[in-house]
Amino acid sequence: MSKLGRVLVAMSGGIDSSVAAVMLHEQGYEVVGMTMKTWDYASSGASKKETGCCSLDSINDARNIAVQLGFPHYIIDIREEFGDFVINHFTDEYIAGRTPNPCVLCNTHIKWDALLRRADQLGCDFIATGHYANIREENGRYVISKGLDENKDQSYALWGISQESLSRTIFPLGSLRKTEIRQMALDRGFTELVNKPESYEICFIPDNDYRGFLKRRVEGLEEQVAGGEFVLEDGTVVGNHEGYPFYTIGQRKGLGIALGFPAYVTRIEKDSNRVVLGNYEDLAKNAMTVGKLNMVKYENLIGQPIPTITKVRYNDAGTEAIVEQEGDKMKVHFLSGVHAIAPGQAAVFYEGNDVVGGGWIESNYNSDYNLNVLQ
Repeated sequence: MSKLGRVLVAMSGGIDSSVAAVMLHEQGYEVVGMTMKTWDYASSGASKKETGCCSLDSINDARNIAVQLGFPHYIIDIREEFGDFVINHFTDEYIAGRTPNPCVLCNTHIKWDALLRRADQLGCDFIATGHYANIREENGRYVISKGLDENKDQSYALWGISQESLSRTIFPLGSLRKTEIRQMALDRGFTELVNKPESYEICFIPDNDYRGFLKRRVEGLEEQVAGGEFVLEDGTVVGNHEGYPFYTIGQRKGLGIALGFPAYVTRIEKDSNRVVLGNYEDLAKNAMTVGKLNMVKYENLIGQPIPTITKVRYNDAGTEAIVEQEGDKMKVHFLSGVHAIAPGQAAVFYEGNDVVGGGWIESNYNSDYNLNVLQ
């Protein structure tokens, strides 16, 4: 038995999680590898070949690493949990006129819960993943912060993890750059890992066609929502669309309408099946409401508004904002307008490199909030 403890490593078969397992093994942890089968491509109806984290090839790649290094490897089938929660939520959100973020939901509610349950069954003290992020304990709380490699940082996708889960989580890659990870794999002879293409699409939509996925998933959806109106901000009807679930806020391409100016989706009105179009500036809002919060660095911020950098999507650089907690919701007041704030997406609040907390965007609007409140 290792004096460092036993750790269950989530292994997708990709380079990052594989190197994370190798690092922990070399550091002296007793490593147990686990690959999660979250999705069955045969049932997706997609035409693209099975790739990514759930494919048979990926499962075999993860198992081969474990065999070479001499630690056990398990496969767990969580397709039912994943489908019930993540895929149903994904579908329901689009039908509700919002834009979901399934990866954040999966991390929070499926992967960590599933890993911790199995960790307990296998007598593991910790769980570990190949995410580019850091964890530290401070003032009795477990704080997530950005990974050293800004280009690969994944802290945005981790805001929803509970304090209890974080207390048992290790991120071995947090202080490394991707170039170093690739070199470590090469140095240890794992050349196939280095040459393996990385997957960026949603795992259950391998062809990136979410419209097709929704049509296959919801019987009769096309007929139910067809013939809705495209309208301008002033209500002028300018054309017809295929149905509100097939559009997202900020979308410009694929609208199938020419207005003589670059048109963007600025709002989705589910009840009237209307999609509102405007110019780029119409997309800018300086405030939003965020619900279903999970606080990370602080237990709460009620009565204590603080300045943050707030991200409204994964690849967002972030915008200066004052966040003000009111009960179980956060009012976010940006110092400048932010384009394409999409209800249903995750918002994450940062203080320096630290994740203060996050939640799901409920609405966006323009406010005349006094931004000098902290001065």
